[in-house]
Amino acid sequence: MQAENVNISKTGMYNLYFIFCDPQLKGLLVDGTTRWKNPSGYLPGRMAPLMTFYGLMSLAYLVLVAAWMSQYMRFWKDILALQNYLTVIIALGMFEVTLWYFEYANFNVTGRRPIGITFWAVTFGSVRKTLSRLLILVFSMGYGVVKPTLGGLTSKVVVLGVTYFIASELLDVFEHVGTINDLSGKARLVLVLPVAVLDAFFIVWIFTSLSKTLEKLQARRMIAKLELYRKFTNALAVSVVISAAWIGYELYFKATDPFSERWQSAWIISSFWNILTFVLLCIICFLWAPSQNSTRYAYSDEGSENFDDEEGLPLKSGMNIELEKVNAMKPEKKEKKISNTDVFSLNEETEEDKRE
Repeated sequence: MQAENVNISKTGMYNLYFIFCDPQLKGLLVDGTTRWKNPSGYLPGRMAPLMTFYGLMSLAYLVLVAAWMSQYMRFWKDILALQNYLTVIIALGMFEVTLWYFEYANFNVTGRRPIGITFWAVTFGSVRKTLSRLLILVFSMGYGVVKPTLGGLTSKVVVLGVTYFIASELLDVFEHVGTINDLSGKARLVLVLPVAVLDAFFIVWIFTSLSKTLEKLQARRMIAKLELYRKFTNALAVSVVISAAWIGYELYFKATDPFSERWQSAWIISSFWNILTFVLLCIICFLWAPSQNSTRYAYSDEGSENFDDEEGLPLKSGMNIELEKVNAMKPEKKEKKISNTDVFSLNEETEEDKRE
């Protein structure tokens, strides 16, 4: 059969159906191919905006990398382990969005999804999502700030990370690699459900750990670290609220558009998660930007760790000034005052030992 061209003059969602009315044709198999091409290329209309989106995201990550690395190289002597992990996550994010851009660009030119590029884009994304969640979790536990190791929790964190990576990789591979149409509802539900459950588990564990870490920092009066963790907690809380609201909107969007009549704006649903992730990453990078004061957030087992330096120095100086005034006014009670001062210091150490 000779190929036939059908010109489309009106923008819209089109489907091709083969219909027969002759009962004798029951069980007939039709073999052939169809080729769909838009004026801008082979990308389907609902996927075409994604190429531009990932191109812009690549530029955004490039700016973030430039800003982060400028600070990283400037204060490389004061870099913390957590900042090294952040560097890896930023690099993974940049590679991911860049691969997605080239994947859509190649698809737009050839009309076929390049399996190799798509697979690596999916894999980089799964690794980035897994490491991001693990980094937030261990930071919430106080790793590198309040305690030097995770202790017995290390194995549990690793198991959770490996499980999440496998679930996320399976979902993204089946959804993107070599496919154009969305997965069916049942197939997608089977793959989405484990990822959703693991995400919920991450959220609960993260905020539980943050609560304990904040209490510990407040008890030890580590003011600088406490302020950092409060800002970090607020950023996470806002992102969780926004995520929950967007999930509700996504469910509403799909429930009210069963025939994909709003296909021109469907790309926003998936793109939003990339934007939210990037914004949260920028906030974390801002809070943990390399600087000459980075080491004050690092864990230290010295006794001075129990009190924040910024708060401790003025208090100590003030006490010395008051003692000097009292000693000058009442020299005959100098020995008694010194004795009281020693008792006061001993009580502070005792209280600190109790907190520890």
